[in-house]
Amino acid sequence: MPVSPSTVRLELAGARTVPTKRGVSGGLEAHPGPPPLKRSTSENDQHECRVLVHSSVSSHHDQLNDGHAPTHRDDHADHVEHSAALRPSGVRGNPGPLGLLCFGMTTVMLMFIETSWSDKAFMPTVIAYAAFYGGLGQFVAGILELIKGNTFAGTAFASYGCFWMGWFLLEFLSTIDPGMPFSTTGKTLWLALWGVLTAGFFVVTLRKNFGLMCIFSSLTVTFFLLAGGVHSPEAKTAGGYVGFACGLSAIYTALAMLYQDELGIRLPGIAPVHFI
Repeated sequence: MPVSPSTVRLELAGARTVPTKRGVSGGLEAHPGPPPLKRSTSENDQHECRVLVHSSVSSHHDQLNDGHAPTHRDDHADHVEHSAALRPSGVRGNPGPLGLLCFGMTTVMLMFIETSWSDKAFMPTVIAYAAFYGGLGQFVAGILELIKGNTFAGTAFASYGCFWMGWFLLEFLSTIDPGMPFSTTGKTLWLALWGVLTAGFFVVTLRKNFGLMCIFSSLTVTFFLLAGGVHSPEAKTAGGYVGFACGLSAIYTALAMLYQDELGIRLPGIAPVHFI
């Protein structure tokens, strides 16, 4: 007997269902009827087979009419997209304040000596902090920024972290071997090269904020003054003062970012700017 897409005759043991419409949930409503006619086992099996096949075809037909293809590919894609949306990012916090503090604190400590506020006996302390706080700490902050997708912050922090670790190694080698060869021209060019790189970083800060602009502009001047300080004590002292201001601006910007993230307090200097 042919079965229409909207009705199904289903025979159960001891009960008979009459043609019913498919419910909202896709189930069937069974109502007791007259005693069923006896059928052989093979006839019952064939009838059940026809019901299952027809139900599958009917479901396929309904999905096509609704404009939805009956495929598991869409469900799998939706599940993958949903899982990706719920997956947390690799870095949950903001590494920016850490990187700026590592840079600013170490820079200020070195400038204590460059400005002659402290004697050379303080140098071992600066060397130790340059290795771990200014060097390793800032490098780690740079890697975390790169993982977050912040190209500029990651590049700058990692670069200056490597600078401090290299500076530590040079000072350490010169301490254990006072007779190590020293080139005044090479040191001048080395500091000037870092000044050029910092000037390139400064251009990017023109679309960041005033705090970063102050840090990179003063750091550029510091490197060039220290490069001249290899030959002139006055230039070296001037570089110490400008570098001290640079370190303080980095510390201020780090605290301003920290207060904004943790307390919701926005201090002057960290509002976005767009000069280029």
